[in-house]
Amino acid sequence: MNDMTPAPRNHNNPPDALDEALAPFGDHIAEAESWLDGEAVTDEGAMKAVDALNKQIKAAKKDVTNAQKSEAAPLHDAWKAALARYKPTIDDLDRISKGLTALVDGFKRKLADEKRAAEKAAWEAANAARREAEAKAAAANAANIEEQRATEEARQSAIEAEKAAQAAKRDAASVKGLRKVTRYEVTSHKDALNDIVRHDREAMVAFIDAYVAKNHKTRPIAGVRVWEEKEAF
Repeated sequence: MNDMTPAPRNHNNPPDALDEALAPFGDHIAEAESWLDGEAVTDEGAMKAVDALNKQIKAAKKDVTNAQKSEAAPLHDAWKAALARYKPTIDDLDRISKGLTALVDGFKRKLADEKRAAEKAAWEAANAARREAEAKAAAANAANIEEQRATEEARQSAIEAEKAAQAAKRDAASVKGLRKVTRYEVTSHKDALNDIVRHDREAMVAFIDAYVAKNHKTRPIAGVRVWEEKEAF
């Protein structure tokens, strides 16, 4: 081929694997679609024709599946290779991060406990100052300047105590890197089962259905009927 020779048609585009897999079965697929009009087969001749057609459709599915695997395999392998290449580094960084978290865990818990205790004490002091201010205000004689001054002093003290309590609350929240975790322990599986039956029957029914579906062939299960019948495939 010289420079003036026209290039072959589609020479830069490889054949499409899906199109190639389907090509031998186009007529069979079209015929199958014509049969699928909602009318069931009622005679043996039609049954045999449909069975033969279904054999071709299954062959088409097999070829398309093989083509899919062939096309997807290199992409999947590349994806797995990328995951494998990054995984050791990601795992090591995760180990380092967990180690650093463990280094400060005990101190953070201790610090948080101390700050919560300080906040609690600050609120107790603020509440006590508020009650004292209210009591003085109620008992003060409006005509007694000293009592009125004492009342105002107590009110200001209550305000300052409230501010201190709010500051202690903010300080208690300043310890970062701690989170509240809810844990559980099953102390009685029997009691837990009875509770689920009473309060979440749908979850128990779903579990029973899944268990029976998985195990009905391997052992008899009380309350479950198992039988065999034939169906087309």
